[in-house]
Amino acid sequence: MSELIVGTILKPQGIRGELKVKPFTDTAEVFSGFDRVFLDGVPYKILSVRTGDGFVYLGLRGVPDRNAAELLRGKSLTLPREEAPEPAEGSYYIADLIGCAIVTEEGEKLGVLADVTPAATDVYTLKRATGEEILFPAAKGVVLSVDPEKRTVVVSKRRYLEVAVL
Repeated sequence: MSELIVGTILKPQGIRGELKVKPFTDTAEVFSGFDRVFLDGVPYKILSVRTGDGFVYLGLRGVPDRNAAELLRGKSLTLPREEAPEPAEGSYYIADLIGCAIVTEEGEKLGVLADVTPAATDVYTLKRATGEEILFPAAKGVVLSVDPEKRTVVVSKRRYLEVAVL
């Protein structure tokens, strides 16, 4: 069973065990559709969900107070892949992109996608065969196409060379 990380617990919120979560989903509202989440492989039933300012505030069964919530600070919330909603058209799960070959429109292999840093414009980390890492934004015009099934990300070589950071 593969898992997707859907958020990270930032801190307790209040005294009743509520958790402030940074979501790794397109919108925080997606959490309203989840029945449970996993922490370290252990399922926790979601009792309450509210959102605000791009964050999710969760109440979980088994987390009755601030002290219990404090112990979860920094932990990742995961979902089994089969319970995750399908991404919107043109969107992809980061887990599906890691390991994809990054190639130019001419077919030249530049390296492998090693990491994605979520931001207003995601930042891709390309790892070359030499071990060197290069960062570049996944902006329109730089990334031409993404095909998780073929395990490729096609980039414009000219635009990639303009924006890549060694």
